[in-house]
Amino acid sequence: MLHATRRWLGFIAIAAVLAAIATGGPASAQAQAGQASAFTPQQRAEIVQILRDALAHDPSILRDALDTMQAEDARRQEAATRAAIAEHRAALVDPADPVAGNLKGDVTIVEFFDTRCPYCRHLEPTMARFLEGDGKVKLVYKDLPILGPASVLGSRALLAAQRQGGYEKLREAIMASPPDVNMDAIRDLAIAAGLDWARMQRDMADPTIQARLDANTRLARELGIQGTPALVIGDTLIPGAVEVADLQKAVADARATAQN
Repeated sequence: MLHATRRWLGFIAIAAVLAAIATGGPASAQAQAGQASAFTPQQRAEIVQILRDALAHDPSILRDALDTMQAEDARRQEAATRAAIAEHRAALVDPADPVAGNLKGDVTIVEFFDTRCPYCRHLEPTMARFLEGDGKVKLVYKDLPILGPASVLGSRALLAAQRQGGYEKLREAIMASPPDVNMDAIRDLAIAAGLDWARMQRDMADPTIQARLDANTRLARELGIQGTPALVIGDTLIPGAVEVADLQKAVADARATAQN
């Protein structure tokens, strides 16, 4: 009984200390100073002794306290992400964006990607297999060129090709080509895809295309997206490349949520 009490007190004390540290910053420092001043020197000494005794008898409580904090942080982050997705739902399903799959699908997947991103390229066959197996999903592409000038060039080319109805065809070609594309490579791929290259060049320089890319960047920032690929399915953000089973589960969860 004494051991259990010591463990519980130690856990509470460590969790409180770690929580105070995790909040960080000048404001929390002032709050911590105020909390510290609420204890007498004797009480502070007793708290420190509780921490020392607890760790000496059962060091695992530190791990438990850290796990608790991490789980709470994850819950807060998930809630914040869900709120951000709800707030920016209209921007996520912008009708101007290129789409694939079933245009009238009951679930929409929004994919933020960079043409040079190796993980985005790894996701390509996975997403294709998934869409083949589920004919009720709409896929929205959000070009997010974050890996340098070649990425920007690829995204500009794709959005210019969209104006000729050639987004998907050119995207497939670019994603299957070496990642460091240049203008000559884009030209060859566009011509091979049957696109009007002179028109594409003009459209690539159109400021409205850069405005769309800027809007995608702002949206990604608002959603807390830190890399590509990133998928928004229902009210869930999934970072990184995933497998077919992961997509199936996320889509099933989104359908279940929509029905409730």
